[in-house]
Amino acid sequence: MKLEIFRVKLGLNSCYLIRGKYVVMIDGGMPKKLKVFKRVLIILDINPSDIKLIVLIHSHFDHSGSAQEIREFTGAKIAIYESERTYLEDGGMIIPKGVNIYGKITQPLFFPIFKKKSFPKFTPAILITDKPYLLNEFGIDGYIIHTPGHTIGSISVILDSGEAFVGCMAHNGFPFRLRPGLPIYAQDINTIKKYWKLLIDKGVKMVYPGHGKPFPVEVLKKSLEYY
Repeated sequence: MKLEIFRVKLGLNSCYLIRGKYVVMIDGGMPKKLKVFKRVLIILDINPSDIKLIVLIHSHFDHSGSAQEIREFTGAKIAIYESERTYLEDGGMIIPKGVNIYGKITQPLFFPIFKKKSFPKFTPAILITDKPYLLNEFGIDGYIIHTPGHTIGSISVILDSGEAFVGCMAHNGFPFRLRPGLPIYAQDINTIKKYWKLLIDKGVKMVYPGHGKPFPVEVLKKSLEYY
């Protein structure tokens, strides 16, 4: 079955809908975006009940803010890496560091504001571990993999056809970057580089970031001095 991929802007966040036999959603966008999401589904002619899984790349409010409302609307299960669960259930926020000049300047400006953002607390149904989580049951040839670095519990969705949905392993949108590249915030940028090389070795071709539009992985190969 040929997969369809749709990019959905829910505030700062680029969410994605992957349609195989069923639909898997990547990220839940910023808080209070359910109305926008409902309009998008009508335009895309997607039945809400076809969305069976919502994968949260990490627990930051701009990736998880509307996940609970979307879950209630669609009936989908929510998956997140096991170490990020507490931030969905109890609140709080992981604060990454600025890793380049712009990141170091903006981190103390943005993150105190981000830290105040809240969204409905909830318990995820599926906890991802270091073992890849296959998506075959949804009619999608791909898997969820642990890709730490932006946060220690960040994950990515990798399709066998070469698409990688990576959240903040890369940035390609204002206010974070004007051009595609490595993220400007990370708990450990060297770990991100390590996992990018792993994903490239696995045959990733297109990068679908959590902020901004998709771009070819060759952009990151240059940043990583891969060759």
